[in-house]
Amino acid sequence: MTLIKSISGIRGTIGGVPGEGLNPLDIVKFTAAYATFIKGSYKGESKTIVVGRDARISGEMVNQIVVGTLSGMGFDVLNIGLATTPTTELAVTMAKACGGIILTASHNPKQWNALKLLNYKGEFLNAAEGQTILKIAEDESFSFAQVDDLGKVTEDFSYTQKHIESVLALDLVDVEAIRNAKFRVAIDCVNSVGGVAIPELLEALGVKQVEKLYCEPNGQFPHNPEPLPEHLTEISSVMKQGKADVGFVVDPDVDRLAIICENGEMFGEEYTLVAVADYVLSKTPGNTVSNLSSTRALRDVTRGYGQEYQAAAVGEVNVVEKMKAIGAVIGGEGNGGVIYPASHYGRDALVGIALFLTHLAKTGKTVSAMRAGYPPYFIAKQKVELTPEINVDAILEEVKNKYAQYDVNTIDGVKIDFPEKWVHLRKSNTEPIVRIYAEASTMELAGALAADIMSVIKELAK
Repeated sequence: MTLIKSISGIRGTIGGVPGEGLNPLDIVKFTAAYATFIKGSYKGESKTIVVGRDARISGEMVNQIVVGTLSGMGFDVLNIGLATTPTTELAVTMAKACGGIILTASHNPKQWNALKLLNYKGEFLNAAEGQTILKIAEDESFSFAQVDDLGKVTEDFSYTQKHIESVLALDLVDVEAIRNAKFRVAIDCVNSVGGVAIPELLEALGVKQVEKLYCEPNGQFPHNPEPLPEHLTEISSVMKQGKADVGFVVDPDVDRLAIICENGEMFGEEYTLVAVADYVLSKTPGNTVSNLSSTRALRDVTRGYGQEYQAAAVGEVNVVEKMKAIGAVIGGEGNGGVIYPASHYGRDALVGIALFLTHLAKTGKTVSAMRAGYPPYFIAKQKVELTPEINVDAILEEVKNKYAQYDVNTIDGVKIDFPEKWVHLRKSNTEPIVRIYAEASTMELAGALAADIMSVIKELAK
């Protein structure tokens, strides 16, 4: 059993004894702590909290406990049922609620679930807010409502449709162009809420031919639900058979988007944001943001339009904060997470699909031809395991000093920008590990750079 309490929420494997797995007692405690935080921090008049969930097997059980606990804390609950993460984020602002809870463990396997916490803007809480909730939960410093003050529960399952309508209303989404292109689209929705939302979106966009893989929202993930190339062999096979012009794959809560070329090759998760940003920048000049571990291709494309790119610390909340600070028109993360402020400040695969299909329709290119037009980069990922007594921070400081002649960024670990490549070192918060991300023009060069840095770290650790 595993239970992980962090500033971004609580997640774990279902079952076990209290404190060791995600079970009813811990769910109640953490939900009550969140409700207590909202009571103390929200200045508006609303007392409604939105609850949405992905299609995990444990989802209904967790949902009943969360809804009941919020009601027991005196909050009204808007239960929107099966809903993507971005749908739930939008529902918070559409309903003028004071907060929201998303029940999803994102790309984790089926035995996992989690509570992701939102503020009244439908955005994830920051680190300080998350720490406050952890402290409230630890101290159990919450008080439940008296009988006359219990909250009311309302169900409204229309928010997926409202989300789709909001996507269609975006200025840069051209439904007519998509309809006229007569795209054939294949989708893999890993038997979660994407199986509801994505077919409905495609129909609304005028896509008539859709090859569906795993669109039954039953929580029985047919393969590892993280949309990485090694897990996407079936949809790749469908594409190789010539059955579709483009393939889309989402994770269980539909905030990440992977694209498959018409020939079955991977477009590359890192390039989902690059392609969407290319289209947005061609219509809306402005700045862009991604995290430090995302591909340099976004920087190159942004500069190609004469605009400014900036990097944020890893984590969606950090990317959003940086986007707001510099007025970015598009941003996100290299894991296929597109954040388009004209819609909302959250990763949204529905927005990503609509913008990508518009871009594809207007260029008239094949997906593989579009991918070939972007700067070619490859990312290698490694990790160095150290002994507990080693001071990881001191090692990172020595690495920074060793490469001081280059452009070094220390807002999140140590990132060294060489002229033709980069390497990013981040320490684990839970174990003595340094994670290494390296990018170069070939996978061989990226792997060699990661190996070189691994050698440096091991030498310094002696």
